[in-house]
Amino acid sequence: MTIKTLKPADYLKKILTARVYDVASETALENAKALSRRLHNSVLLKREDQQPVHSFKLRGAYNKMAHLSPEQLKNGVICASAGNHAQGVALSAQRLGARAVIVMPTTTPQVKIDAVRSFGGEVVLHGDSYSDAYTFAVALEKKEGLTFVHPFDDPDVIAGQGTIAMEILRQHQGPLDAVFVAVGGGGLISGVANYIKAVRPEIKVIGVQMNDSNAMGQSIAAKKRVTLTDVGLFSDGTAVKLVGEETFRIARQLVDEFVIVDTDAVCAAIKDVFVDTRSIVEPAGALAVAAIKQYVAQRKTRGETYVAILCGANMNFDRLRFVAERAEVGEEREALFAVTIPEERGSFKRFCLAIDNLPGGPRNVTEFNYRISEANCAHVFVGLTTQGPGESGKIAANFSKHGFGTLDLTHDELAKEHIRHMVGGHSKLAQNERLLRFEFPERPGALLKFLSLLRPGWNISLFHYRNQGADYGRILVGLQVPQADDKAFAKFLATLGYPCVEETANPVYRIFLQS
Repeated sequence: MTIKTLKPADYLKKILTARVYDVASETALENAKALSRRLHNSVLLKREDQQPVHSFKLRGAYNKMAHLSPEQLKNGVICASAGNHAQGVALSAQRLGARAVIVMPTTTPQVKIDAVRSFGGEVVLHGDSYSDAYTFAVALEKKEGLTFVHPFDDPDVIAGQGTIAMEILRQHQGPLDAVFVAVGGGGLISGVANYIKAVRPEIKVIGVQMNDSNAMGQSIAAKKRVTLTDVGLFSDGTAVKLVGEETFRIARQLVDEFVIVDTDAVCAAIKDVFVDTRSIVEPAGALAVAAIKQYVAQRKTRGETYVAILCGANMNFDRLRFVAERAEVGEEREALFAVTIPEERGSFKRFCLAIDNLPGGPRNVTEFNYRISEANCAHVFVGLTTQGPGESGKIAANFSKHGFGTLDLTHDELAKEHIRHMVGGHSKLAQNERLLRFEFPERPGALLKFLSLLRPGWNISLFHYRNQGADYGRILVGLQVPQADDKAFAKFLATLGYPCVEETANPVYRIFLQS
């Protein structure tokens, strides 16, 4: 699709004349009182989670479709999406009396499929990923004479999203230091940046991305669009491998900087939003809040005013279990450790005394896992409450000073996701074992595909899985693979195609699981 390059003045006009309010609401700009007190800065929340489809996507989709000709509307529209954009297109088509074909990956949760159908959208399931769905949608567009509604790389879509910035500046006319915006393909930040830089250029526009889905940040650093090989799926609303041509051009010119956040920070931010609003946003919806907290911590700011756009709230309820578990670690209210203590009478009591006599006072024990495994020493997995960020390293040093070898696991993904549930799994039978973390798509046949591709001589020596309520499952697998099969094993992983991290060299694996 070739896009005509528009000047900032053109975008300002398009935003001011955008047609969004036939279906979208002017959402509230609320003061996050509790978070503002904690950060010593004023944090305002733009409540796009309160739109009819619980996402800002409705604005851009409707504005695009409202500018189509009567003939185009009569022929119908099509899009590829697994979530919020799909619902925005379906509701917009229902309001405009147009046919809407929504191509969604076969991995799409049923709750999202049902939501699209409830607005009258014709759901077509195709492929395992958004890329597969997009390719099929483009082919179907030509075959059936439909008009494609792009989720982000379209001037009318960008202008529709820009009305959010128009509302923010009308609702808050006082000092404003920065607006924080989640970035996936770049449609939202392109619209917001165009309006803010035209009307109040002194306000910073700061993009926020996940550390495993930062296509825009990498593209701007490389001065060209970069295609990511894989993207993390936790923040599925921003999981884009390639940003748009037009959105890349705009972001490169108008966005002041980017902040990268991780899963734990986002989980903590979801909790922060809940505390202030009693509402639960999706991971993408909490990115801006996570970034503000990180920005304040790094720059030690006080007395400034920030806006976080809560861009969506289409949260799978089952995922809340994972969010709640990780929020404490993300806020660093909990620290995790592997501690080695002598296997002798009185050592456990001595370790407990060390906990009670930590600087700043005793800590509550949140988790304690132990199993006898060696004659001379015991390895303990322990979780402790903390009094604030940055304490885990000091606690670990204090334990070491008292003669207990300590490894700080607070930021170790393997420890947080799996090992805390599996301590005590040593086995002398697990020779030539390799440990791997996988992300399996949550659909029938995913495990069968894995097992079918395994060589008969490779034995599964460990397998751990917990359903997180997400669109994918996190799996920990131990495989006994002879060194002579290293090349064949690499080929197996490439053929399988599931995101994978090898953890065989991880020290926490050696302590708790490896013989």
